[in-house]
Order: sequence, then structure tokens, then C-alpha cells
Amino acid sequence: MSKSSLILIIYIIGIIFGAFFLDLWGSETNVKKGLIVLIWTALFLVAYVYTGKKND
Repeated sequence: MSKSSLILIIYIIGIIFGAFFLDLWGSETNVKKGLIVLIWTALFLVAYVYTGKKND
């Protein structure tokens, strides 16, 4: 399994965890929850690009 696949799986597990246990997509949303999702996605993108550049 490549590192980029592993990063993608960790990201998906984090999204599912946030959806079910942290209720990030519930009816009562606020700025804090939005920032959590934004930071999680930014970390995913940085890690994904870094592994792609490191492999080249």
C-alpha cells in the first residue's frame, strides 16, 4: 500500500469520525466546527502533496 493511499484512508476515517461522533454536519453548526473541518482538509492536502512530491 502506498503512502498516498494510507493518507487517503486516514482522511476518510477522520471524516466519518467527525460526522458520527463530533456531529460536524449536524443542524447546529458554528464557526468552530467549520474550522475543524477546514483544518483537517488542509492537513490532508499538505500531506498528500508532500508524499506526491517526495515520490517524484
